[in-house]
Amino acid sequence: MSAAPSDPSARGYVRNLGSLTWHGLAQLARAPTHSRREQARQRLARGWLVLAACCALAIVILMTTFDVRAISLMPPRGTVSLWPLRAFTDLAKAAYVLRALGIALLAILLVAAALHGTRRALALGVGLRVEFLLLCVLLPILIGEVVKGVVGRGRPFVGGAANAFNYSHFAWTEAYASFPSGHAIVAFALAIAVPAVWPRLRIAMWIYAVLIAISRVVLLAHHPSDVVAGALVGIVGAMLVRYWFAARHLIFVIGSDGAIRPRAGPSFRRLKGVAQRRAAP
Repeated sequence: MSAAPSDPSARGYVRNLGSLTWHGLAQLARAPTHSRREQARQRLARGWLVLAACCALAIVILMTTFDVRAISLMPPRGTVSLWPLRAFTDLAKAAYVLRALGIALLAILLVAAALHGTRRALALGVGLRVEFLLLCVLLPILIGEVVKGVVGRGRPFVGGAANAFNYSHFAWTEAYASFPSGHAIVAFALAIAVPAVWPRLRIAMWIYAVLIAISRVVLLAHHPSDVVAGALVGIVGAMLVRYWFAARHLIFVIGSDGAIRPRAGPSFRRLKGVAQRRAAP
């Protein structure tokens, strides 16, 4: 039975929820305070420059020599036997991933507002990491959507022929939204963000990202150069969000060499222990 609006416990829960929400937003918006943030920024800038140069060269080479050949070798769009691949590629669909992370974050916040002490701290620690993942996907996706509309590259075989240089700039249509690949953005953003928090998942996440990229070409949703561009946007966007968090002492620490490393956070064992104590009579 739900509590009446005048119930003090209900009012207290609402106040807790509002306070936690405000605090979560405020800590992200506050000015950076980490003393080593400049070393981290310089290190990231050097890495981004090398990555951008390599990806730009790869994109040019793929567009001029390989894109048309690659999509011409793929099975026709809509081939029935490819349904497992179409199901798999949805694991990197931006709407699904953002919705799942958003629901998870909201659920954690609702639970945390009812907890106290160590249990609340553990829940908020998990929530902060989910919030990090959400922003790591959201930022590059927003950038990618703008680039898609401005560039206006046609998807494979739009117009009837295999043409790597079929453009309709500022078209803002699905048919001319091939560059960069949104699925690749999500997959490679997660390949950076998830291991940044849980390093043991690095190999699994990179395998996931590469397979997503391949699936987009096989399904004739994108040219190979589109997925390389998507990977670049996803990686850079996730690294930018990671720097934003580290510069504010959130989740990460910055070493003397400028490297950003994860703080010790809520472990599965600690969360399981809290859940067991919560359920105990």
